[in-house]
Amino acid sequence: MPSEPLQTDDAQLHTGIQQFNQGDYYACHDTLEAIWMEAEVPEKPFFQGILQLAVALYHLGNQNWQGTAILLGEGIRRLEPFEPQYRGVDVTPLLDCASAWLEAVQQLGVEQVGNLATALQHSQLGQTTTLAAISLPQWQIHYDHPADSTTD
Repeated sequence: MPSEPLQTDDAQLHTGIQQFNQGDYYACHDTLEAIWMEAEVPEKPFFQGILQLAVALYHLGNQNWQGTAILLGEGIRRLEPFEPQYRGVDVTPLLDCASAWLEAVQQLGVEQVGNLATALQHSQLGQTTTLAAISLPQWQIHYDHPADSTTD
């Protein structure tokens, strides 16, 4: 993990996290991709990891099992060096959630992708879901946003 965060647009990060937490994964991807493309090398995996989780969930919503499994794994791998917290994001609980969902995706397989997509919808409503005795936590990025210093 980089020793100190480099300057990146905190407002865009905040927007991307709000989009993620609202289940707007496609918009989250677009927002975070813009940050990722401009970020310095040490921070790139952080932003890419979150946007890969967003794209994984977008794929799950479209019942794309393979895209979901691959991108959950890649997102987890990229975010691990940033534990426990980075740029106000509580990375550890995010990784715990992603790992639980990846395990469910892998255990249940492509045959259950429709049920997993339904479980994702329940997660977006703030509900923890149990599917085939696997407890699936609610997707939520916990984020301590720095106080807004801008005025309109």
